[in-house]
Amino acid sequence: MKIADQKTKAVDLVREALEKAKQYEDYHCFISMNEARAIEKAREIDERIAKGEKVGRLAGVPYALKDNYLSPEGVTTAAAKMLDNFPAPITATAVKRLEDEGAIMIGRTNLDAYAQGSSTENSFFGPTKNAADPTRVAGGSSGGSAVAVALGIVEFALGSDTGGSIRQPASFNGIYGIKPTYGTVSRYGVVAMASSTDTMGCFAQNADDINLVMDVMAGKDDKDSTTLEKFWKDQLPAAKEKKIGLITDFMGDGVDPEVVRCVNEYAEKMKKAGYTVEEISIPMLKYGLAIYYIVQPAEVASNLSRYDGVRYGLRSAKAHDLDSLYQETRNEGFMPENQRRILIGNFVLSSGYFDAYYLKAQKARTLLIRAYKEAFEKVDVLLCPVAPAPAFKFGEKTDDPLAMYMEDVMSVPQSLAGIPSISVPAGKTKDNLPVGAQLCAWRGNDQMLLSIAKHVEEKD
Repeated sequence: MKIADQKTKAVDLVREALEKAKQYEDYHCFISMNEARAIEKAREIDERIAKGEKVGRLAGVPYALKDNYLSPEGVTTAAAKMLDNFPAPITATAVKRLEDEGAIMIGRTNLDAYAQGSSTENSFFGPTKNAADPTRVAGGSSGGSAVAVALGIVEFALGSDTGGSIRQPASFNGIYGIKPTYGTVSRYGVVAMASSTDTMGCFAQNADDINLVMDVMAGKDDKDSTTLEKFWKDQLPAAKEKKIGLITDFMGDGVDPEVVRCVNEYAEKMKKAGYTVEEISIPMLKYGLAIYYIVQPAEVASNLSRYDGVRYGLRSAKAHDLDSLYQETRNEGFMPENQRRILIGNFVLSSGYFDAYYLKAQKARTLLIRAYKEAFEKVDVLLCPVAPAPAFKFGEKTDDPLAMYMEDVMSVPQSLAGIPSISVPAGKTKDNLPVGAQLCAWRGNDQMLLSIAKHVEEKD
């Protein structure tokens, strides 16, 4: 990662990133740019360096910000019409910690509205194109951030991962993306979607860069009671001998043969790097998607209930009384996928169905966590695909919500369990589409995953 110093000017780094953003404008990575303020901040850093003053570990490094992180620069839209003109009253803790270390936000990236989707087609501002094939989706919901890194516009970008929203776009675009242990990074100042699985992470081109960014962001925050005491360290630990479990449940029917091939090839690379790889079955994983799409919509319905046209955000001009204000505002402000999840969530939380659906799903979630814990008594790390197929064509799944939800089948179980997971480049299909492999560990072992990924890359 290029850091500003006496030889490398922050202004040059920022201008280079802004030029690349313009060069790749057609990919629609960004919703808005922060050009003037970014250059101003870069000049301030250069002046401090010239005076011999101490600067942060990310001095002058340009980065891209997923547009559901609140920041006073510009507006935070969450790619939704509802927040099309919402000036953030606060700064997200993760953003503040990065910028205290000298990182410079050059623009806000595109996403599925309210981070609900698996393709970034569900954005009020239009879709983002895949970095490897512009006819295909970028993945979601953090598609804009993934593409900004994959195209080399910035060296890192922030994302949020509720059920795969960092890992899947990282896989689709051939870069690294981490969903850390739940609570590693503060959720304060990030537009809430599903509070029990929302996890803040990042994208980068290599394990070391991810480690540095996560080290800056991680740690306790008094404004978020779910945050953990900091367990992250400056350096990656040594990549010691570990036992890897290849999850057979995600390597069979319904998985693209090219994905299976790439993940198997990555398993062979792990063996060559000195790791023991054995097959493991976790039957409980097959229930992960069903559990997720009961629990997550319930939390979505609760979190999105605040958007009523009264306090902030969009207010419909069609309203003629209070009831119509709620109805028209929410009808205009929410994308179809947002509306779908609100309806599902309110249904499973309703008095007649709470026990039958929501309560049962939470009990099953506990069994899923136990299944992971038992698996990690046998192996140190789990290996599986990130998604059942490479990036798909635009419009291929927009009319089939169930097919779109199936994109998350291999990424939601880790989110429900709160365990860390990282997507690493595993290879490419015969059509030159990137495929990622997913490494998972028990809670708090995030850096072990990064050290293994780095070791495998170095030995390849």
